[in-house]
Amino acid sequence: MGNYNLGFISNEDIYNHVRATVLQYRRSINLKEFNQNIIDPIKLTFDAKIYGQTMRQTIESECIRQIDKTNNNRIGYFHQNIFRFAGNGWLVPENGEQGGFDVLNDDLHIYVEMKNKHNTMNAASASDTYVKMQSKILHDDKATCMLVETIAKKSQNEIWEITINENGRKQKYSHQRIRRVSMDKFYNIVFDDKDAFCKLCKALPIVLDDVIAEDDSIRLHNSVYEELDKTDFYKSLYLLAFKTYEGFENF
Repeated sequence: MGNYNLGFISNEDIYNHVRATVLQYRRSINLKEFNQNIIDPIKLTFDAKIYGQTMRQTIESECIRQIDKTNNNRIGYFHQNIFRFAGNGWLVPENGEQGGFDVLNDDLHIYVEMKNKHNTMNAASASDTYVKMQSKILHDDKATCMLVETIAKKSQNEIWEITINENGRKQKYSHQRIRRVSMDKFYNIVFDDKDAFCKLCKALPIVLDDVIAEDDSIRLHNSVYEELDKTDFYKSLYLLAFKTYEGFENF
């Protein structure tokens, strides 16, 4: 463990938090898992030829794509749970508790819904979130509710303006205490350091290097390519999808 010099979180806490996130990552895939939803060997062949890759490179890229679907939620864990270390009344409740908010501070009357990217909510989800925040400020006249986005369109802390479809009619809503906030601005609110999020991003590769160096088992274990029959590689690949199709027994 190194000296990450973040100031707003200790070296031990950020190291342990990054490690906890890494341990939640999906870090292995085998041939059975790879073909669980039946891969498309024709697309893999096109991809390899068009992009000038070996079939091994193409298959490994597809493996990463499949694994990535699982790992998106793990990044959400990282962004949300770092605030467990903030102190000063900041809490990360268990799911569904404390009104369903992701991060909150009752002392400051701040209640947060977190999203990784600005376009991850559809209209229905955005409406539900906004209504939840309306209810909160109705029952707590000191409350400020925030939609905090890690990847927002810009650095911002502004009123969240939304259009909600109500019985076929579109109605615009906005309120001074329902806000849309980028992650850098939220870090400034929590840690009182306008550069805190930038400092974290700069330190993160170093922390990850330290975590992985400490435990080599954390690295990806991918046996998909090795499990394919190299004596007749394309037959082995195509039979994953087409083993019951006419003619493929003699491919």
